[in-house]
Formats: sequence, structure tokens, C-alpha cells
Amino acid sequence: MMIEGPMGNMIKKKNSELRQKLKWLMLFRLLAALLLLGGTIVFRAHENLPFFAQPFVHLYWLSGWIILLSLCYTLVYPLFKNESYFIYLQLGIDTMIVSAIIFLTGSFSSLFTFLYLIVIICSSMFVSRKGAMIIAGLCCLEYGVMVDLEYFNVIRPVFAQKGYLYENFQWNQVIYKMCTVMMACVLTMILSSYLAEKERRAKSDLLAMEDHVKRVERMALVGQMAAGLAHEIKNPLASLSGSIQMLTETGLQDESDHRERRKLMTIAAREAERLNTLVNDFLLFARPVTGTVKNLDLTQEIEDTLVLFNHHEKYRGRTVIIKHEEKNLTVNMDPGHLRQVFINLLINAAEAIGDNDGEITVSSYHGHDGSIRLSVKDNGEGMDEHIVKNIFDPFFTTKNKGTGLGLSIVLRILESYNYRINVNSEKGSGSDFTIIFQSEF
Repeated sequence: MMIEGPMGNMIKKKNSELRQKLKWLMLFRLLAALLLLGGTIVFRAHENLPFFAQPFVHLYWLSGWIILLSLCYTLVYPLFKNESYFIYLQLGIDTMIVSAIIFLTGSFSSLFTFLYLIVIICSSMFVSRKGAMIIAGLCCLEYGVMVDLEYFNVIRPVFAQKGYLYENFQWNQVIYKMCTVMMACVLTMILSSYLAEKERRAKSDLLAMEDHVKRVERMALVGQMAAGLAHEIKNPLASLSGSIQMLTETGLQDESDHRERRKLMTIAAREAERLNTLVNDFLLFARPVTGTVKNLDLTQEIEDTLVLFNHHEKYRGRTVIIKHEEKNLTVNMDPGHLRQVFINLLINAAEAIGDNDGEITVSSYHGHDGSIRLSVKDNGEGMDEHIVKNIFDPFFTTKNKGTGLGLSIVLRILESYNYRINVNSEKGSGSDFTIIFQSEF
């Protein structure tokens, strides 16, 4: 079941943040393994010990297994549909890795018991308080069992002091340290879970507030659109009503009356077409953008759209199209949407040139960041900073004719694909509209 609306957006954002944290966790584990391996090699060299001396061999093996495990996590991560299971699996294995490091570096005498606390802090960031409690319990259990087995001579750490644990420490000292480590784990779990829960609630409130602000902005946009639409409809309606009124009041007396009536009918037809165009543009802007995404050859789409544009009665033969195209550029988009965006940019460029002869330069190329870009540049009169800032607002136009929705439609379509459009323009120097498609790399 797909959840729509603000709640769906909130869940998507949380899942995206969780995936990002998981990637950082896997990277951190890999870096920790490399640090353990490098630290072991440096320590061995500093002490002038043989390369294969104990416990260095075991630490080499452990570091290698952690690195291999990190790579395996990266490979199998896309296969896990339930990310919670994957998180618990990693954290559970991490507790065992820390126990192995502590065992190899002296068990009861090891200085690396603090690594348990790092695992517990990480668990608080990824799972609920109950989950962090489970991970803290695993750390306490593993450490307690390991120290007990050492105390009763069942196991012997590789890098331990001479003699056995019970020979060097009294039982009350052993119990005291075990309790201290376990208490540290529990307190760390409580504090980190509390802070993590506070952070999650703050983010949840922030996301809810963002959705509320967006809803308010959408309502404001609806009001702005309604006001603009009413203003745009008012003029053609006045022309229509005036023409119809004169037609009903005027009788046919002579040829001049016929000419006057034909003139009024022409005005009525023109204004009706203007209303039809306005409503169509408004529907295209207002309704949700849906389409079939395909892998498109950008060069071919440019060629096809330019053929349509060159056959447009209003712009045919008035402008010169100059093309600079890289080959083998592909984008993922609905073909109709791509043509709609491109033709709107071409019309905007042609209208910016006006009645003068001008040039429109169309370029498709790879950007410096690896993205695919499509540029439509004209040598028209250009725009000042105020116009550039408002150029994509609905019903904003500097032309005598037009609905002011063309570039708003362009922006709405591109945003539905997470694509961007940049505008570079100066008064008297023309304008350059550049679409930045998603990088393929």
C-alpha cells in the first residue's frame, strides 16, 4: 500500500535518512577495520616484534574479516527489503567483533572495553530504545560470559598477562570491574537513547512543520493563481460580451454593417481562442504531472522538436537555429514532457527576440559535474534581475500577449523529475535557459 500526502512524504524522508545513516555506518566500520590493521602493524614495528607474532596474526585476521564483512554488507544491502532486520544483524555482529577485539587484547585486562559503548551509541541512532536495550544487554552478556570463562580457566586470552585471572585478581575485583562495565553500558544506553529519541522527535516535528508550510504555500499559490486567472479571463470576457451586445443591437442596413459584424465576430473568435489557450495552459500547470518515463536519445528529441517549431506559422523563417550537440546523450523522461519543455523554451526565446531577426542557439552537452545539459540561448533584449527572479511565477509575463504560464509549466514538469533549470540573462545581452538533467554517473 502506498501512502500519499504529508505522512507519505515524512516516511520517505525518514527512510532516506535511515539509508544514508546505514551507508555511513558501513563506511565507519570499514575505516575502523583499516585503523585496527594499521595500528597493529605500526605497534608491531615500533616494538620490533616479528610480523607473525601473537596476537598480531589474530588481529590481522580479525581486521581482514571486518573488511570482508563490510564489503559483503555493501553487496547484500540492496537485497534486504526490511532494513530493520539488516540493522539488527549488523549491530549484533558488531557486539561480537568488539568482544573478539577485547579477547585478543587481554580480555579482563583489555583497554578496549569502551568499544561496547560506541556500538550502543550507534544502536541508539538506528533503533528504538527497546532495541538499544537489547544491544546493551548483548554487550553485558558477552563481556560477563567472557570474563567468567577466563576466571574459571575455560579460555585464556592471547595477549594476557602472565598467569591466570584468578591468580592476579581477587573475585571481588573481577565482580567490581564487570559491574562497572555493565553499568557503563546501561547508562550509555539510557543517555544515548534519550538523546536519540529527542532528536527523532525534533526531526519529526520539523518535517511536520515543513509539510505544513508547504501546504500553506500551496494554498497561497492557489490564491495567486485564482487571482491571476480571474484577471486574465476578465479582458477577453469583456471583449466577448461587448461584441455580442453590439451584434444583438445592430441591424443589417448595408455593406458597412456586414463588415462591422464580421469584425465583431473576428474579435469574438479571437478572444474565445485566447480563453481556450488560457484554460488549456492552466490545466497543464495545475494538474499532476504524469507520464511514461523512457530512456530517450536527446539528440533525436531535439531534432524532432525543432522540426515542429520550424513549421510553426508564427515563428517559421523568423529565427535562425544554431545547434551544438554532443552525440549519445540519453535522458530518462516522458517524451511528451520533454518536447513540451523544449518547445516552450524555444517559443520563449523567439518572443524574447521579438520582430527583429535573431538567433537561437541550442546546445546539448555534458556538464563539468557529469550531468547532461540542454541549453536554449537567444540574442534578444535580455532581462534584468527582477524579471529573472520572478520569471517562473504563474501569470508573470512582460509580454502584451500570453498567459504567463509557459515557463511555470516548464519548471513544474522538470521538478517532477527532480531536474533543474538555470537562467543566465542580462539586459541587452540575451538569455540562456539551461536544463540540468540528472547525472548518469
